[in-house]
Amino acid sequence: MRKIQKFLVLLTIMICNCYALENGLARTPPMGWMHWERYRCITDCSKYPDECISEQLFKRTSDYLVSEGYADLGYEYIIIDDCWLEKTRDNITEKLIEDRERFPSGLKALADYIHGKGLKFGLYQDFGTQTCAGYPGVIKHMALDAQSFADWDVDYVKLDGCYADINEMDKGYPEFGRLLNRTGRPMVYSCSWPVYQEDKGKLPNYEALKKHCNLWRNWQDINDSLESVFKIMDYFSKNQDRIQPHAGPGHWNDPDMLILGNYGLSYDQSKLQMAVWSILAAPLIMSNDLKTVRPEIREILQNKHIIAVDQDPLGIQGRRLLLKKDIEVWSRPIIPVRTDGNQSYAVAFDLYDNNRFVGNFRPADVFKTRVIPNDILAFKI
Repeated sequence: MRKIQKFLVLLTIMICNCYALENGLARTPPMGWMHWERYRCITDCSKYPDECISEQLFKRTSDYLVSEGYADLGYEYIIIDDCWLEKTRDNITEKLIEDRERFPSGLKALADYIHGKGLKFGLYQDFGTQTCAGYPGVIKHMALDAQSFADWDVDYVKLDGCYADINEMDKGYPEFGRLLNRTGRPMVYSCSWPVYQEDKGKLPNYEALKKHCNLWRNWQDINDSLESVFKIMDYFSKNQDRIQPHAGPGHWNDPDMLILGNYGLSYDQSKLQMAVWSILAAPLIMSNDLKTVRPEIREILQNKHIIAVDQDPLGIQGRRLLLKKDIEVWSRPIIPVRTDGNQSYAVAFDLYDNNRFVGNFRPADVFKTRVIPNDILAFKI
């Protein structure tokens, strides 16, 4: 078993100049829930009535997001991923159609239900000819689909990149973003072109990404395993010099969903993903069954001190500082910002122990701690 120690030192620095997407959204990383990692493309509601991709799943999750206290802590988006569509467009209007059996009330009614809970509604589409699961994509219908999203009162759009030409993405993704803005409805725009271009050996244009997208997937889909979490961490650390400078208010690198509450992570490993994602200024998008999340895992997901790190208004993505003998040290700058130069000592707090005071430390002091394999210690200094 690979031994991992995470010792997070959260420093403070001056605010940097940042570039914002013109829609003014996602000034901190979005938080919410998306169905994909947990429920994939389950469409047989007769066989799997509680797990199929249907309006009942999203209504039930909306209810739990509010009643279990997640919404009060900032988890506000309910996002439908792939497999919500009919297999073909409307024969006359060419508009997208939600699956009539699984979404009998229609997406506008579902959006109204979600909004009635004080939450926001997210929806998936694909830049290619088809979605990853084989449903109609936006190619040749971008303006029509953007308007459909606005008509359905969508608040967050995820645009995937299956069945698409990677060389068309640099123009196509920005164009769809402009079409979304042109509808007049504010919609967070989640892009996917980096992961598809990098997979084919083409380096993405991050200057364009942060100009046109609120967030973007960099790497492979997460799976329900510690190995998958490690692979994503390795990608972000090995590529941090290239991708870290482009994250900031309004434009975020996205390491993919939180898998806490499923089957693949232990309690300590769940703490690890939550803390590292917060250091990365990552969107905190859960993919789990909120009804079955154990109390101790819910406590991690609702740790207000860790969430505050993720949502820090400076918006500076953290970095891995050290990898030595399977020991990793990660750091992220957060508020408050000191401007008087008086930093002769630091005060340390344990973020996973209710912000418990650890001690005062001067520059010459040595800070020592111990951690079990695959666990994490998260400190604010």
